Amino acid sequence: MKRILYTLILLPLFAIAQTAQEEINANINLAGSNYLAYRTPTWKLTPAPKGYEPFYLSHYARHGSRWLCGSGEYARPVEKLQKAQQYGKLTPEGQEVLRRLEFIQSTSIKRCGDLTTVGERQHHGIGKRMAQNFPEIFKAPNTQVDARSTVVRRCILSMIAECEELAAANPKTRFHNDTSDSLQFYLNQSAKPKMQKIQQALSQVENEWYQRLYHPERLMEYLFTDQQFVRDSLGSRKSLMHQLFNIARGMQSHDYSGTDLWYIFTKEEIFDLWKWDNISWYCSYGAAVDNPYAPFSQYNLLENILNTADTIVNQPGYHGATMRFGHEVCVLPLACLMELGEAGAKVSSADFATLHEHIRNYNIFPMAGNVQLVFYRSKKGNRPILVKALLNEKEVTIADLNPVHFPYYKWRDVRDYYRQKLAGYNQEI
Repeated sequence: MKRILYTLILLPLFAIAQTAQEEINANINLAGSNYLAYRTPTWKLTPAPKGYEPFYLSHYARHGSRWLCGSGEYARPVEKLQKAQQYGKLTPEGQEVLRRLEFIQSTSIKRCGDLTTVGERQHHGIGKRMAQNFPEIFKAPNTQVDARSTVVRRCILSMIAECEELAAANPKTRFHNDTSDSLQFYLNQSAKPKMQKIQQALSQVENEWYQRLYHPERLMEYLFTDQQFVRDSLGSRKSLMHQLFNIARGMQSHDYSGTDLWYIFTKEEIFDLWKWDNISWYCSYGAAVDNPYAPFSQYNLLENILNTADTIVNQPGYHGATMRFGHEVCVLPLACLMELGEAGAKVSSADFATLHEHIRNYNIFPMAGNVQLVFYRSKKGNRPILVKALLNEKEVTIADLNPVHFPYYKWRDVRDYYRQKLAGYNQEI
């Protein structure tokens, strides 16, 4: 009944909603998928139900914008274009692209994988909005914040940025910060061997779509004067196209001017490249009908969220937050496991041609992407605890559960649903 009701409520919105291609045409950076720079929210949050106020926030956040992780990601396309230049095989356009690539590479020396200034700003913004949106939590005289990060520098610095804003909003806040290999089992859980085998079952599907959606011919003619030289001396043209695409979409993580590379691709190419990326990520981490177990890679993380909340919600007078910092390979499957908004989409590989109509990865795990659960209690203390879910600070549905009033759900309903879901999963997979 709830699903039918939501369909009726949202039907007018869907009628005017943009397609994925229209959204990407309007904002090309969306094609960056997990490279998308975090977008500052422009929407308003729904006021709390009468008589309720927030008292606890639980979250998991990805680090902010970063340099590409490996030096080879910058070096490989530069080396190929330099080789073509040495033999006089670059077009004038190719020479300009090489100039830009060489500059971009020069900025990455000893910075690969590091948080950028853009990424730091993103988390300052998130932390500041937390304090502004939920002052009952973060400006209380006894606020406690437990913040933990993976051992990766960019995650630690992201944690620091958010905590700095919370400290500025309330200097009396008591902080506990931690980072340790001992926390990795839930902050950055790896897929178990059996699950990896299940994920590999869809690798053939990924490759089929890669072959269908990567068309480098026009781009190679744009960059090089001799296509036989490209085939004989520069290796896979599709790989080179992918390498250039990675650098192009990664530049939104920086403030540099004159380094845009989107212009070397057509709108159709960009959309096709993004469609493959959307399919690839969904195959590995989404709730595909062919691989429903993939989101359970975040079993330990969801269990930690539930256990911590159960410990806190019954503490009288508690005000505070549990903050966790990690990576997109956790945010995406966590959102899918929790079935938050479109992340709960269950699509068969046979229908991947229209996957983008059901789930768009840029809505789920941009740089600084985050999941927040905000808990509310009655001021009179005799009513059930409520919770709402925010995905990148936007209110979303929680599975097929019935809200008290969207976006507010009874915590016991949410907890029991997730407990039952985890209990039905064989952890050996």
